[in-house]
Amino acid sequence: MNILVFSWRDPKHPMAGGAEQVMHEHMKGWVKAGHNVTLFSSFFKGGRGQESLDGVKIIRHGSQIIGVHILAFLWYSFSKHENFDLVVDQFHGIPFFTPLFVRKPKLAVLQEVAKEVWLINDLPRPFNILVGWIGYITEPLVFLFYKNMMFMVGSNSARDDLIKIGIHQSRITIVPHGVITPMIKKHPQKEKKKTVIFLGALTRDKGIEDALASFSLLNKERDYNFWVVGSGSPEYLQHLYRLAERLKIKDKVKLFGFVSQEKKFDLLARSHVLVNPSVREGWGLVNIEANAMGTPVVAYKSQGLVDSVNDGKSGILCDTNNPESLARNTEGLLSDPRKYKDISQGAISWSKEFSWVKSKKLSLDIIEALV
Repeated sequence: MNILVFSWRDPKHPMAGGAEQVMHEHMKGWVKAGHNVTLFSSFFKGGRGQESLDGVKIIRHGSQIIGVHILAFLWYSFSKHENFDLVVDQFHGIPFFTPLFVRKPKLAVLQEVAKEVWLINDLPRPFNILVGWIGYITEPLVFLFYKNMMFMVGSNSARDDLIKIGIHQSRITIVPHGVITPMIKKHPQKEKKKTVIFLGALTRDKGIEDALASFSLLNKERDYNFWVVGSGSPEYLQHLYRLAERLKIKDKVKLFGFVSQEKKFDLLARSHVLVNPSVREGWGLVNIEANAMGTPVVAYKSQGLVDSVNDGKSGILCDTNNPESLARNTEGLLSDPRKYKDISQGAISWSKEFSWVKSKKLSLDIIEALV
């Protein structure tokens, strides 16, 4: 088959995250099965208009917010391109509205229903408030266009949210995400000083501000290393610097920025605990990546994270929107060597339950059944 995927970001985008990594793994599986895959995504500074990555043809046009959606419609409707047998519409807040202009078989891929994430976007004021409320109010209406489409999601949380918003459960298939870890014969040892790490995009919805607040509380208990791994906009980074200064931890937090896959797993392996205070996720791939390195997770009991954290086995779930709970549970875990050892071992076992071999096979079954 010739398969077209619409997505706001591709794996090389500077702000690409777990959703882009997950979609790319599925596309690699489809290519390996003999299908031709084209990904239409947004353009970014330093990126090429067209390139091939792991057999996937990538076409980049427009900005990631709105621009790529408009140009995707114009390109598909009026430009010369090959005949596609299947079109995949990947949601990330704003979908591509393919039911309005695509007459071929279609599949919607969704990580999470955005809901309250709309209200904590990183746009400048007052646009953040305006766009946030427009998105929050109109999101349920968007799904009216998709009532007759099949959905592929990665967790029970995402499925349950879709059902609540009006999509029939018979149209939703859960395909659990796999995890890719580097081939390491021996993991590096944990840091001598207790180390707490945050890994993810530096945006409000990922909970970095709550992570810093919890670091401040932990700093009063003992001498920790605090690591922050991820990238964000220059304006928001300045806000985080000021916040760290007010919390009196500016000199205690080490900011790594964007790192390679190899460096990411090295940092996860050397850390003692990953904190994940995200308000909403489709799954929470970073939790499984940390677990694979023997690093437990302390996370909010929020959508998606309740699926990727096996409470009491691979990590601890705590009260949402509560940095005090995050800090208290982190300190409690690190001050109990026996409990820490049990959960660290449980984390490794939990991570082994997720395989891309199984996940790719499931998504391949879905697309072939649609066509």
